[in-house]
Amino acid sequence: MAGAGLRAAARRYLPRRDHGGPRAASSSPSCPGCGPPGPGVHCPGVPRSAPAPAPAGAAEASAHLWARYQDMRRLVHDLLPPEVCSLLNPAAIYANNEISLRDVEVYGFDYDYTLAQYADTLHPEIFSAARDILIEHYKYPEGIRKYDYDPSFAIRGLHYDIQKSLLMKIDAFHYVQLGTAYRGLQPVPDEEVIDLYGGTQHIPLYQMSGFYGKGPSIKQFMDIFSLPEMALLSCVVDYFLGHGLEFDQAHLYKDVTDAIRDVHVKGLMYQWIERDMEKYILRGDETFAVLNRLVAHGKQLFLITNSPFSFVDKGMRHMVGPDWRQLFDVVIVQADKPSFFTDRRKPFRKLDEKGSLHWDRITRLEKGKIYRQGNLFDFLRLTEWRGPRVLYFGDHLYSDLADLMLRHGWRTGAIIPELEREIRIINTEQYMHSLTWQQALTGLLERMQTYQDAESRQVLAAWMKERQELRCVTKALFNAQFGSIFRTFHNPTYFSRRLVRFSDLYMASLSCLLNYRVDFTFYPRRTPLQHEAPLWMDQLCTGCMKTPFLGDMAHIR
Repeated sequence: MAGAGLRAAARRYLPRRDHGGPRAASSSPSCPGCGPPGPGVHCPGVPRSAPAPAPAGAAEASAHLWARYQDMRRLVHDLLPPEVCSLLNPAAIYANNEISLRDVEVYGFDYDYTLAQYADTLHPEIFSAARDILIEHYKYPEGIRKYDYDPSFAIRGLHYDIQKSLLMKIDAFHYVQLGTAYRGLQPVPDEEVIDLYGGTQHIPLYQMSGFYGKGPSIKQFMDIFSLPEMALLSCVVDYFLGHGLEFDQAHLYKDVTDAIRDVHVKGLMYQWIERDMEKYILRGDETFAVLNRLVAHGKQLFLITNSPFSFVDKGMRHMVGPDWRQLFDVVIVQADKPSFFTDRRKPFRKLDEKGSLHWDRITRLEKGKIYRQGNLFDFLRLTEWRGPRVLYFGDHLYSDLADLMLRHGWRTGAIIPELEREIRIINTEQYMHSLTWQQALTGLLERMQTYQDAESRQVLAAWMKERQELRCVTKALFNAQFGSIFRTFHNPTYFSRRLVRFSDLYMASLSCLLNYRVDFTFYPRRTPLQHEAPLWMDQLCTGCMKTPFLGDMAHIR
């Protein structure tokens, strides 16, 4: 229905082509809402034989620009009928690559944030415990204790420049999104960011960060557990800067990272969750429904997690029941991903019911048994589960999915809990109108830049300012500091590019599988490349076919 409304509005405003013989020269200086076309571009509303004259004077040109602006405003209003909002389903599965579940015989899962979804109330606990470890064991100033966890500060996928103490959002082309760089809790001016990187927004990530986003000088925060880490890092830097204390950036970064690691290594997080699973574990009944349905349809299941068996066992008993291991053909704990996928040296070891290690050599992986460590190469040899008939789900794009897709040809599914909230924002009328007008205004700026008299330049400058304000408003709908995890102002984020590269499917939670048949085929939508898109929203709104005709391109050659 929304698509029909868009097409009807487009028909009302797009110039018509004549099909009944020669057409008369147009008295209009341009096609509707467009202005004089740029060189090499033909607009259907303007005859080829008679180039459209520009308005005579500067005042007339300025009035012409504002008239086109008002036309565009009305057009965008008509292009967005009420039903255009709420088109996206937060419970849907989104495909980067075509995949048929009919061909998938084996399903694999990570545990944390995949089988077990955790409540956000876990993050303040991790933050506070790591903060106290810094103070009590690393002897950091007592004043740091005044900081509490702010869930609205950071988002997943940010980069941290260790030597510059700079937390920032980087796009798919390795450019910092201006306005999203923070030192401590304070924004860093755009000019300073550009100066810090030698007069450019571009960050040479290939020199400064490894494949898994772990340095040497820039770290990417990729998992959901990193949210309290980013918050604590920013708070500690804020305290040191606010009190004029000298510090070594590398030492501070390592201490905060080690304190967060201690929360996990010492088992504090496991204890909190085990004490109150109702509070911390979400959608347990849906996890059980997913696993039970897959087994009922003859699928084989396996679990590979970095968490210890006692913790996983208690969580699975809570969600699935005491016989949960009967659903899985193979269970591997403390796997040490991502090295599990690349290091051939670590053998599998069997665990007994009490978690004690056996010393016998593993020659097969048995259903109902528990194994620790090991490596993927032995796993493939012992199970013969290879290639695209295996689909593995995880929440960490690097540790869970990257090697499986790139090196071994498994199909992969990314669990992105933030997707649900972001889709709900995208579905709002405020977001839809803001984005559509922003796109239309961008199209106007591109088409009208041929007007270069002083008054017209003032008009264009006013439009540029409005466009920037719209971008900031749209960004703040998701997160006031950093915006959406999937987009900068217009480009995909570095996180989003990795999501597309390392996952066939992505979804907010594993329970989304319940909305599809087990033989369902996912077809990704054909997203236009720039050279394939004659009717993007901004071109639709400006009434132009931007794709140059061959005859008009002679001057380019």
